[in-house]
Amino acid sequence: MIKRVGVIGAGRMGQPIIGHLARKGFAVSVHDIDSGKQKSVEERGARWLADAAALAREAEAILICVGYDRELRELLSDRGLLGHIGRGAIVAILSTVQPGTVRELARRAGELGIHVVDATVCRGGWAADEGTLLSFVAGAAEVVDRLRPVLAAYSSDIVPTGDVGSAQVAKAVNNMIMWACLVANHEGLALAQRFGLDVEMMRRALLTTHSTNGALENWGKQTMAWADDDMEIVAAMAKEKRLSLPQADAVQKICRALKPKRFKLDQYGSQKNAANRGDE
Repeated sequence: MIKRVGVIGAGRMGQPIIGHLARKGFAVSVHDIDSGKQKSVEERGARWLADAAALAREAEAILICVGYDRELRELLSDRGLLGHIGRGAIVAILSTVQPGTVRELARRAGELGIHVVDATVCRGGWAADEGTLLSFVAGAAEVVDRLRPVLAAYSSDIVPTGDVGSAQVAKAVNNMIMWACLVANHEGLALAQRFGLDVEMMRRALLTTHSTNGALENWGKQTMAWADDDMEIVAAMAKEKRLSLPQADAVQKICRALKPKRFKLDQYGSQKNAANRGDE
């Protein structure tokens, strides 16, 4: 049974996950490039390690919570952590990245006896705080079974999706639909407001109709910061499979237009405030 868990990335999602792991009795070690997070990490019951290689050498399971493909590739490059992770250890990718990136890394790590799975999370920062995240997890069944108690420390729902990379597909589908809903919510409520309707009254009423959606329910809690990046992943996946997604294309253009702007909290939710994604 896994006892020693390492976490790389102590951002908005990583920190509450670290706290849940420590409270569940795991020996948690943490590394982040921002040393200013050390105090908060230690207050959550984890051990701070300034050296990522030291974390990699001692952990039985490593959760990676960085923001982008390039960061993940750098971490798990031949010059990065692959040479330090012990045989039989599990590397779980919580980051939202291209499915092909995870598959490629899994192949390379597998040659060294290291297991890579993707274990993407949904439901946002408030669910991370509560320990009620949805985790999609993909990889060999026996590896997923070994990792399940770790995932259960911060997830109320764990859904196996199949082979490595498929959890990234599941997360991309979640994000694609969520951003479409968020854009539709903003446009619909803007139209209501222009005609003199009370926006909060309208929002609450819509929650009782077929128009209800999670983005509407969590109005004001979400950020648009990762929308363009998420939709870029969706676009690349659709191109790979030669699939036309006209609504997703339109949503991506809207998200790209909105990204550089700064909106009021009561209109559009808080802005990006973390180094790692997972706020969807």
